[in-house]
Amino acid sequence: MTSLHPFWPAPQGRDLDATVALPGSKSLTNRELLLSAIASEPTLLVAPLVSRDSKLMIQALESLGISFEWQGADLLVTPGKLTGPAVIDCGLAGTVMRFVPPLSTLAEGRISFDGDEGARRRPMHTTIDSLRALGVEVSAESDSLPFTVSGTGRVAGGLLEIDASASSQFVSGLLLVAARFENGLTLRHTGVELPSLPHIEMTLETLRQRGVDATTIDERTWRVEPGLISGGRKVIEPDLSNAGPFLAAAMVAGGEIRVPNWPNVTTQVGAEFVRILPMMGAKVFLQGDVLTLQSDGVIHGIDIDLSIGGELTPVIAALAAIADSPTVISGVSHLRGHETDRLAALAAEINRIGGIALETADGLEIDPSNNLHGALWHTYEDHRMATAGAIIGLRVPGIEIEDITTTSKTMPDFANMWKNMLGATA
Repeated sequence: MTSLHPFWPAPQGRDLDATVALPGSKSLTNRELLLSAIASEPTLLVAPLVSRDSKLMIQALESLGISFEWQGADLLVTPGKLTGPAVIDCGLAGTVMRFVPPLSTLAEGRISFDGDEGARRRPMHTTIDSLRALGVEVSAESDSLPFTVSGTGRVAGGLLEIDASASSQFVSGLLLVAARFENGLTLRHTGVELPSLPHIEMTLETLRQRGVDATTIDERTWRVEPGLISGGRKVIEPDLSNAGPFLAAAMVAGGEIRVPNWPNVTTQVGAEFVRILPMMGAKVFLQGDVLTLQSDGVIHGIDIDLSIGGELTPVIAALAAIADSPTVISGVSHLRGHETDRLAALAAEINRIGGIALETADGLEIDPSNNLHGALWHTYEDHRMATAGAIIGLRVPGIEIEDITTTSKTMPDFANMWKNMLGATA
C-alpha cells in the first residue's frame, strides 16, 4: 500500500492535562443540512462541522438548488425547488451516498451519484432497491456506486420494507425525507440485525424537533407522517464520537482530559464512552457541561457488545492493544462495509505492531502483548483508523501514521489538536 502523503510520526505523551474543544457532530450536521434543504423556511445552523463530509453534503445540496450563506461560524440554509440534472460527488461520505439519493427523488430530472474508489466498494443495494420499490427509476449497473436517479418531484410513499442490516444509514436516509412524501412513510426493517439503533433515534429526534410526527412503532418499524419541516435556529452539538481519541489519550498516557460543551441529554452514540471507559479503568465525571476523564495509565480489557455504536470500535480496539487483559468486541460485523473493512484493518495493524488481534464472525479478540513496537500504521483512507494509530502511538515509540489527512473527514484539524493536547501537558 502506498500513500501520496508523508508519514506522520505519532507523538508520544504522558501525564496529560488538557482541555479539548471538539468540532460539531458530523452525524447531526449532515442530518440538519439535509432537513434544512427541504424545510418550509430558512434554517440557521449554529456551529456546524466543517469537514470533507459536510462540504460534500453542502455541494450536493447546492447542485440541487439549495442556497447557503456563511455567517461567521454559522450557516444559513435557504431551501429552494429541487431540480436536476446534477452530478453528486459522494466522496467517502456514507451520509451523502445514503441520504441524498432519497432526497433526489423529490427533484425533477436525472441525478447521478458517484464517489471515491473506496465508496464504490460500499454496499448500496438497499438504497437502490428501496427507491425502486417506491416507484422511482434508478439506473445502476451494480449494487454500488455509480448510479442515476430519475426524479419526478413527487413520491407517493406509504409502506416500505427493506433489509438495512448493512447500515442504519439506509433507514435514516429514507426517514429524513419521508415527511415530503405524499403519504409519508411506514418503514419496516426485515433483516435479522440492525446496527447502530441510536443513529435511527437521532434521526427521529431531529425530525421531531422540526415539528415532524416521527415515531417508533416497534424495534424494527418506524412511521413518519407527511407534513411541513420547520426551519429556525439549530445548534449543532459537539461530535462525541470524536471525543473518543482524546479521552483515550488520557487513558494511554495517564492524566486528565476535559471536554467542554458535553450535552446532558443526547442521541449521539459517542455518549457511550461515559459508560464504557470506566469499565476499562478510567474515572469519568460530568460537572456542568464539562466532561472530565482521569486515568493512571492502567487499562483493563473488556468483553463488550458494540452493536449500539460500531463507530466506537477503533478507539476501544486501540485501548485493548495496550490493555493488561484480553478484550472481546462483538456485534460489529457491519464494520466490514464502512470506509474500509474496519475489522480486518484493525486486526492487521495491531498485529503489524506486535499485538495479538484476531477477527471473529462479528468482531475482534485482542490479547495483551509485551512485543509492541514501532511500524507504519496503515489508514485505509479511514479517519478512525488514523486516530486509532495515534492513540497507540502515545505509548509505543516509532508508530508512523500512513495518512493523517484522512482525519479531515470529521476533524480537519486533528493533527494540530493532538499536538496542542500534548503541548498542554503538565
